[in-house]
Amino acid sequence: MLTIKNRFQIVPAVYLILKNNNQILMMRRFNTGYKDGFYSLPAGHLDGNETLKDALIRETKEETGLLIEASDLKLVHVMHESSDITEPADNERIDFYFEVSKYKGEPSIIEPHKCDDMRWFNINELPDNIVDKVSVALGHIKSGEIHSTYGW
Repeated sequence: MLTIKNRFQIVPAVYLILKNNNQILMMRRFNTGYKDGFYSLPAGHLDGNETLKDALIRETKEETGLLIEASDLKLVHVMHESSDITEPADNERIDFYFEVSKYKGEPSIIEPHKCDDMRWFNINELPDNIVDKVSVALGHIKSGEIHSTYGW
């Protein structure tokens, strides 16, 4: 009888840096139970049986109503998070940050039960209340770093 070993699992997520000239689109979290009142980027987890880009296209449409094309997405950063800072504490996460400046539609809040504000911010004048790891990732991206760790 073949014994299958349970392997370590990691939680993948995708984040979109939607650029419009010198501005990026951010959304304020609301009623989610995680960092409510803080700004983040359009983002989400993979549902399974989808590529990173497919997941980001889906999440972007679900959260903002915008349509983006896989060929326009550029991977700009990967962040690996420690299990000491994630919820639940027994998993690690890996976040993939993509950048795009080409999109169709006008951004709007599609999920008002999860987001209570959406606006463009100058990349050099971001609000103070940004989800910590997103703020750290944006700093690494600005410095041209493709990979970082968080919470190790």
